[in-house]
Amino acid sequence: MADAKPTPAPNGATGVLVLADGTVVWGRGFGAEGEAVGEVCFNTAMTGYQEVMTDPSYASQIITFTFPHIGNVGANWEDVEADNPWALGAVVRQDVTEPSSFRAIQTFDAWMRANGRIGLSGVDTRALTRKIRHEGAPNGVIAHRADGQFDLEALLEKARAWPGLEGMDLAKEVSCRQMYRWSGGRWNLGEGYGEGEGSEERPHVVAIDYGSKRNIFRNLADAGARVTVLPATASFDEVMAHRPDGIFLSNGPGDPAATGEYAVPVIQQLLETGKPLFGICLGHQLLGLAVGATTVKMHQGHRGANHPVKRLADGKVEITSMNHGFAVETETLPDNARATHISLFDGSLAGLELTDRPAFSVQYHPEASPGPQDSTYLFEKFVNRLRGEAE
Repeated sequence: MADAKPTPAPNGATGVLVLADGTVVWGRGFGAEGEAVGEVCFNTAMTGYQEVMTDPSYASQIITFTFPHIGNVGANWEDVEADNPWALGAVVRQDVTEPSSFRAIQTFDAWMRANGRIGLSGVDTRALTRKIRHEGAPNGVIAHRADGQFDLEALLEKARAWPGLEGMDLAKEVSCRQMYRWSGGRWNLGEGYGEGEGSEERPHVVAIDYGSKRNIFRNLADAGARVTVLPATASFDEVMAHRPDGIFLSNGPGDPAATGEYAVPVIQQLLETGKPLFGICLGHQLLGLAVGATTVKMHQGHRGANHPVKRLADGKVEITSMNHGFAVETETLPDNARATHISLFDGSLAGLELTDRPAFSVQYHPEASPGPQDSTYLFEKFVNRLRGEAE
C-alpha cells in the first residue's frame, strides 16, 4: 500500500483499489473491466461467495473476502439470492482457480465478467481487513484494465467525491418493481428448489421488499406460509388490500433513517392493525425506528457467517450470518420494546420484541445463505403466530 500518485503499475498488475485516504492497493484484475466506487467492507464467511455477491444488502459496496480461496467451487445458476449481483466488486487473496465442484457450470471469473462485476486478486486481504477494523469502512474505487494503465489521481478524486452510505436510501433501487407471488421452497441435493406457491389454506404473509434475499421467502414457505411480495414503497392500503395474516419486513441496503422517511409511517400503521410482524436486518432497523428508537452507522459493521448472538430469554448462543453497517441503539428502545438478542462480539442489539404488539425482529439473517441454520426457528415462530398457535 502506498500514497496515490501517478506511479506506473507494478509488473503484472491489471487491477487496483484506491481508497479515499490515498491508499493504493495493487492486484490482478479479474471479471469485468472498468471501475466502480462504493464502500469497502470485509466478509469473514468461508463459503457462499455467490450468495454474498448477489445479496441486495451489499448494494454500493466492494467486498474484501477474508477467506483466501474465493472462486474454488466455481459458479452456478442456483446459488444466488437475486437476479443480478448487487455488490460492486470482490477483493480476494488467491487467484481464482478452475472450479472443483460437480455443481459448477462456469468459473467465478467468467461469472463476474458476465455480470459486469470487477474482481481484484493477489491482495494482502489481512492487511486490508486490519485497516478497515482500525479505521472504519472507507470509500474507494476498484478498477480493472487489461493493459494496467490507471489514472490514479482521477480514481482518488472519484473515491473522495462519493458521499458514502450514511443518508443514502438504496432500498428503492434494489426492491422489486411490482407485486408478485413467491413460489418455491428450500434447496435439496438432487432435487433443487421446491415448486408451488402454497395452498390458499396456508397463512398469508405480505412481505415488503427493501432488498430481500430469496432464501428468506423459501424459509417462510418451508415454515408453512404463502408469500406475496410488494415493493419497498408500498402504502398501508396496498399492503392491506392483500388481506395479510401477517407482515414481513425484509433486509436491504443503505441508511435505515433515509429509507424510514417513507417506510416508517407505513410500518406504524401496520402495527396498529395488531397483525403479527417480523423483520430482518434493515426490517429490524425500520421496526426500531417505527417505535421511536434511533439507528447509528457502525464503525466497520458486521459481515460474516460466524457471528455469535446471545438469546436473552434462556442464555443460549446462536451462531449467525450477518451483513449490516447500521444498528439500532439499545438505549433508545421505548418502554414497550425489549431486547431479545445481543451480539457477543460487541454487545450491540441483535433482536427486539414489542411487549404490546405481536411484532419482533432480528438484526442477523436467520435464513443464512451462506451460514449456519441455528436461527431458522424464527420463521416457525412467526408462522405459528399467524396460525394463532402457542409458542
